[in-house]
Amino acid sequence: MALPWVRLDTQWPQNPKFLMLVEDKKWRAISVYFAGLAWSGAQGQAGYVPKSALPMIHATVKEAGELVSARLWIPAQGGWDINDWVEYQPTNEEHERRSQKARAAALARWNKAVGGE
Repeated sequence: MALPWVRLDTQWPQNPKFLMLVEDKKWRAISVYFAGLAWSGAQGQAGYVPKSALPMIHATVKEAGELVSARLWIPAQGGWDINDWVEYQPTNEEHERRSQKARAAALARWNKAVGGE
């Protein structure tokens, strides 16, 4: 299941991994990191970015290598895993449970409002 959003740490600009990329003026790699987060979440890939997705996130193998060097991506078979994805992003199952709970609560509110109770 696709995620409609991904979490983004508000402290990312101070993260030493990003500071290293900034110092080296690797702006494209930073952009690719965020595009990779969004793509992986939208595609239900749970933090995995296959090599075939690089054009979709406006990336090249060079930027992927820069993200690996910065320890933001981890090499995986056929692509890369986004470091710490499982620590900070909801799982597809969590997202589905939350969505079902929210739908049930909305339905209950609607039924109460329509029923006049």
